[in-house]
Amino acid sequence: MTAGRDTVRAWVNEARHIVVLTGAGVSAESGVPTFRDALTGFWARFDPQELATEAAYRANPAQVWRWYQERRAMVGKVQPNAGHLALAAYARQNPGRMSLITQNVDGLHQRAGQADAIALHGSLVQDRWLDAPRNCCEEHELQDGQPPLCATCGNLRRPGVVWFGENLPAEALAAAEQATAECDLMLVVGTSGQVYPAAGLAFAAHQQGARVVVINPETTEIDRIADACLRERSATCLPFLLMESV
Repeated sequence: MTAGRDTVRAWVNEARHIVVLTGAGVSAESGVPTFRDALTGFWARFDPQELATEAAYRANPAQVWRWYQERRAMVGKVQPNAGHLALAAYARQNPGRMSLITQNVDGLHQRAGQADAIALHGSLVQDRWLDAPRNCCEEHELQDGQPPLCATCGNLRRPGVVWFGENLPAEALAAAEQATAECDLMLVVGTSGQVYPAAGLAFAAHQQGARVVVINPETTEIDRIADACLRERSATCLPFLLMESV
């Protein structure tokens, strides 16, 4: 794990297929607090699982909806940072050569121009139905409310994020696993490596012989299998690593 940023940039240039796995640290550099860090003010008295489970939503949909509306408003005020933009530019300049997998739900990668980002934990900026939609849910306009609902059957809209106790979206997980199986270099950026199954992708890449590079100012659970650990912020490190192809 002694390789430096120049060596890692050479690995980027020679890689056939790169997977980038991003976590909350990338968004934090744009000013997005983590879920738990955002529990301030009125929300400081809540445990995250009082706000981010299906049971909590069914018990008090108005309260949970209000929390997510505040989160959406906050995310709407921040902008993609230089790390987001460098990744999007690289993907645009090198079509098919990089897959981006993100644990973040804020949509900043997509706003930076990476519409094909694999969002493992869903989307904060999109809704979906709480229960399986009936024909009436799709055929009629929503009834306004906090949260909105189907005027016919009462089915509620909910934030399109993955809550505690829920499985990851099957299609996104399958795409992430396929991209990992095809990569020869994985950049693990801004994630502690403690959340599974996302963290397991880095170990899978390592086991199949791909190089694994951690980009994070802090130590992570993935450091022990990494070929290089760059203790830098993603907004400064990623533009350097990708600059020759941008």
